[in-house]
Amino acid sequence: MQRLYRDEALVLRTHKLGEADRIIVMLTRHHGQARAVAKGVRRTTSRFGARLEPFSMIDVQLHAGRSLDVVTQVETIDPFSHPIATDYAMFTCAQTMAETAERLTEDDGDLGTGDSPQQFLLLYGALAALARRRHAPGLVLDSYLLRALALAGWAPSCFDCAICGAPGPHTAFHVQAGGAVCESCRPAGSVTVDPGAMALMGALLSGDWRLADASTTRDRAQASGLVSAYTTWHLERRLRSLALVERA
Repeated sequence: MQRLYRDEALVLRTHKLGEADRIIVMLTRHHGQARAVAKGVRRTTSRFGARLEPFSMIDVQLHAGRSLDVVTQVETIDPFSHPIATDYAMFTCAQTMAETAERLTEDDGDLGTGDSPQQFLLLYGALAALARRRHAPGLVLDSYLLRALALAGWAPSCFDCAICGAPGPHTAFHVQAGGAVCESCRPAGSVTVDPGAMALMGALLSGDWRLADASTTRDRAQASGLVSAYTTWHLERRLRSLALVERA
């Protein structure tokens, strides 16, 4: 027997279905990742087509089905899609975050408890920071990626040695080892990292925006490269959107 349920959701992705419908991929606050058909939304007469754009925060009612749910009602809570879509840097960063969230929650894993759905709240905060231009888009993206991976159990070490725990700071980073490594443990393939870039990664992971906003272009570029490599390694595939992100 089918049932109705209602939840807050962030639209991750949409794609066409038939002549007038769309499949909407959403991350909900309490029900994990949901895939639903929005019937007739590509018609100009649709009641809620514009409310189901990627990156929008919505209040949605869904009719649960066997394979795909059906959208029956939707109201906009925060229309992040409009300001993000008008800026290429913000758009590509948001696309990468949405792709990451879809990958991390496709099996409804790492969502936190029913009272504290961490992946949903993290993505909501990151999209809000982008849309309201609180920080540089690249910094918001890298902070989101590090923290989303941390929630999934893959937090990198940005200070102490990831292998032996020797107190940092250290100036080498090894993706497979889990982050910063000391000279004694340094595996082959480790990269030398400027102290400022390592400190920036730690700030992005912990949410120290005062330090992050004051970082140099060089440190941001180096940290972004490490974050991208670390994300790709743990997701076991390259994010398609990440290749489009403009880096300083």
